[in-house]
Amino acid sequence: MADNENTLILETTQGPVTIEMRPDLAPGHVARIKELVREGFYDGIVFHRVIEGFMAQTGCPQGTGTGGSGKKLKAEFNKEPHVRGTASMARAANPDSGDSQFFICFDDAAFLNGQYTVWG
Repeated sequence: MADNENTLILETTQGPVTIEMRPDLAPGHVARIKELVREGFYDGIVFHRVIEGFMAQTGCPQGTGTGGSGKKLKAEFNKEPHVRGTASMARAANPDSGDSQFFICFDDAAFLNGQYTVWG
């Protein structure tokens, strides 16, 4: 993974995925993602959860969906809708439990709106 200002390019086995990061929506999350990318945290990490027609999730160093970087982030919920191409932070039941895992929506997922931090 590499980032250039506010553009993040994920190199995947299926080809590159470009994410336009949105510090205007979630400055803390974008800053943390950039920090993790620069540290090489995401290098070699798989998409451990892929649900056709819904989303793909990555960011777990164990590849199981159970791990993270060890630094929880305060939620930055915003009004940005979860539509095709949205990058949003995964979390547990606690709104402030986002860490390194995030997901990319394959389709509209309005039921997620306002409950997860959209950052790209």
